[in-house]
Amino acid sequence: MSRKNASANKIPRLNPDGPVFSRARAIFSALILVGLPAALVWHLAHLQVIPNMEKGFAFLQEQGEARTLREEVIQSYRGVITDRNGEILAVSTPVNSIVVNPQRFDLKNTGALAKALGMKTAELAAKIGRFSDKQFMYVARNLPPQDAKNIMALKLDGVSSEQGFQRFYPAGEVAAHVVGFTDIDDRGREGIELALDEWLSGTPGSRRVVKDLKGNVVKDLGVLRAAASGKDVQLSLDLRLQYLAYRELKNAVAVQGAASGSIVMLDAHTGEILAMANQPSYNPNNRTQIQPAQLRNRAITDVIEPGSTMKPFSIVAALESHRYTPGTKIDTNPGYWRVGGKTYSDFKNYGVIDLTTAIQKSSQVAISKLAMDLPPDDLRDVFYRVGVGQPSGTGFPGEALGKLPNPRRWHPTERAALAFGHGLSVTALQLAHAYTVFATGGILRPSSILKVEDPVDGTRVIEAEHAKQVMTMLKTVTQPGGTATRAQIKAYPVAGKTGTAHKVGEGGYADDKYVALFAGLTPADNPEIVMVVIIHEPPEEHYYGGEAAAPIFAKVAEGSLRLLQVPPSLAPAHQNVAVR
Repeated sequence: MSRKNASANKIPRLNPDGPVFSRARAIFSALILVGLPAALVWHLAHLQVIPNMEKGFAFLQEQGEARTLREEVIQSYRGVITDRNGEILAVSTPVNSIVVNPQRFDLKNTGALAKALGMKTAELAAKIGRFSDKQFMYVARNLPPQDAKNIMALKLDGVSSEQGFQRFYPAGEVAAHVVGFTDIDDRGREGIELALDEWLSGTPGSRRVVKDLKGNVVKDLGVLRAAASGKDVQLSLDLRLQYLAYRELKNAVAVQGAASGSIVMLDAHTGEILAMANQPSYNPNNRTQIQPAQLRNRAITDVIEPGSTMKPFSIVAALESHRYTPGTKIDTNPGYWRVGGKTYSDFKNYGVIDLTTAIQKSSQVAISKLAMDLPPDDLRDVFYRVGVGQPSGTGFPGEALGKLPNPRRWHPTERAALAFGHGLSVTALQLAHAYTVFATGGILRPSSILKVEDPVDGTRVIEAEHAKQVMTMLKTVTQPGGTATRAQIKAYPVAGKTGTAHKVGEGGYADDKYVALFAGLTPADNPEIVMVVIIHEPPEEHYYGGEAAAPIFAKVAEGSLRLLQVPPSLAPAHQNVAVR
């Protein structure tokens, strides 16, 4: 075969760089085949899988935070209550409460926790068992911080401590009926604590913290809202006078064996309440044995018929008629007088007496004759003007309004009885408030349980001349021959009026139960204080106001004027004081 034919039959070799089978094209084709499905898978994952994973991560984060992140309340500090001189009457002290999460608490630790709390193991176990489906319960409230610290030192799972405040009352039972108290949640429940609860309580704040599984704070993330402390309150009370009034009233009620009693002392110029005490009382720092009757501030909640203490206001009505003067004579012979089927009697036959003597001797006959000679609406108008049947202006919770009748037609016995304080009712505070008009020359100012910086002008309810004339009559009541000689005190003249009334029960007037009263002002020439003393159910042998109530007035008034540094008004030669 020729060389030429051999070349023609030789199989040609492939060219690796040729356009059909190039390496680059092969790689590219492979990438296309693999990349497109991968891109499709990634796209599908981005649309469906990744969002769900992000939600899952967020869910897990939320659950984690829910178990560790907490928002705690920052308790606000309750405002301080002080007397007029800045003496503390109510203050908040730090305390701690022990909290248990029953779902995390190991019942094996019940004994250890009960011992630390001073409880019986069975008692604590039963208490936790009742809250087994809850995550929060108090096992002890308002413990001293050190006691709570000792309990938390046990490091029991599911046990935590909560900070707070508890009220403390330094004056105890002495000022309890005025100041009142708060409940276990630090909310006002009686007295000023209740009346001014919103003012005193402030606004709680909050902070965010991280807690571990045992409830311990491991990180403080900061304050979310700062707590705003409550505002302070300054009362009109003078704690020195309050102590004095409380001590003498408590002693007198105990010695007499009386059922109860009240004292109200007002500043004669401003109407401020300087002292307000009642018996029985209670200790607001320990209320475990308190009876409901002890909580009443009887000086403002209990109404009584004021009896003869209203006679001076009946005299005012007579003077306003311009037909009577302090020297006008009234015939009281033969010592009794019958009106509308009822007989009114005097202690003895005083004969013909003037209005001044009628007040000094507290003559029922003279005053009833006076009443029958005056239109009944004139009497009622004077009583209304001095505040009978109306609030005194303190805004104190539970204050009774009393009763001032206003019938369409007056029965003769109603007219006569009204003049000497029967058929109407007042509180001790209302009666003291009414008597301030004799100290101010006929001006009536509202009473106040808060300290008054700028006394109000008040309203003229009685002419100054009439108020002065009656004041002169009231001075004779405590002088020899009057019904309240035991109300007189050394160095200071006293003006006032006694009262004695039968107690009103469900069946009417009780024959053997009385209310003894004395309303007085001192020093009589320029009164600084007005005071009312009321004794409920004094002993039958000494139930008159001049015997049961007047001596208490004397002791409290004398001590009070000295504490207030009021200069003596009487020279030693004129300091004639009845033996008590």
